[in-house]
Amino acid sequence: MRQRWKEVGLGLLTLLAIALAIAGCQNIYRKHLPADIGQLAVALTALLVYLAGARWIEGRRAQELAPGRVSPELAQGLVLGFALFSAVMAILWAMHVYHPARWAGASGASRWLTLAIMSGIVEELLFRGILFRLSARIVGTWGALLFTSALFGLAHLGNHGATVASSVAITLEAGVLLGAAYAMTTRLWLPIGLHIGWNFTEGAVFGMSVSGNSADAGWLRGSLSGSSLLTGGQFGPEASIVAVLVCLAVAIYLLHQTVKLGRIQPPAWSRAARPTA
Repeated sequence: MRQRWKEVGLGLLTLLAIALAIAGCQNIYRKHLPADIGQLAVALTALLVYLAGARWIEGRRAQELAPGRVSPELAQGLVLGFALFSAVMAILWAMHVYHPARWAGASGASRWLTLAIMSGIVEELLFRGILFRLSARIVGTWGALLFTSALFGLAHLGNHGATVASSVAITLEAGVLLGAAYAMTTRLWLPIGLHIGWNFTEGAVFGMSVSGNSADAGWLRGSLSGSSLLTGGQFGPEASIVAVLVCLAVAIYLLHQTVKLGRIQPPAWSRAARPTA
């Protein structure tokens, strides 16, 4: 048990190192780099510090970033993220909540792509790569899923247009889904790809608000109307009950696969406690 708490302490030092590196570099990147390149530089900084922290602070190899699985799992995540958000919008369209207007071309796509890459990499490194991985060592997979999902929802509570309802939606929808993707693979590539694919599709393709961040352009121009339960209000479709149900359905499937693969880690106090497969 003492060894587990030591691992948690060292992992939190890696988290602190990432936070300090990002805080120290962001102003420099903002001053000297174009916005799009600056966002990619933030993502690269977080990734490099994560790998360095794993090696020199935690004394381990970052198996969750195993390069041998990057191409298939990242691609699967990107496709799944695109498909899931497109499915949400298709359901809202069928319910006469989403009203597509016209095709507006690909303007603004690069901005949304780099923003999606930055948020996908940085947030997954912190929430799944560090917080989920470490908390699972103490409270097991189910406890880690509950803890990190709730924390992920709370982290979005300060966004523009956020409400308690939108925070709960993010918890149930993104927190559980991304945690399940990590638990099933024990790697970060699938949740990173899923996160990027979802955010890019929401902002660049459909021009919807991404976690409260307004999209001034999208390949498709359209609008939402109706109850905030369906539209998500100012926060955007991520807070829609439709998005919650669609993502929860996929998350349940991934968790079922995780159980079948024997990758559910028991809590530290369980006699059956053993390293994740």
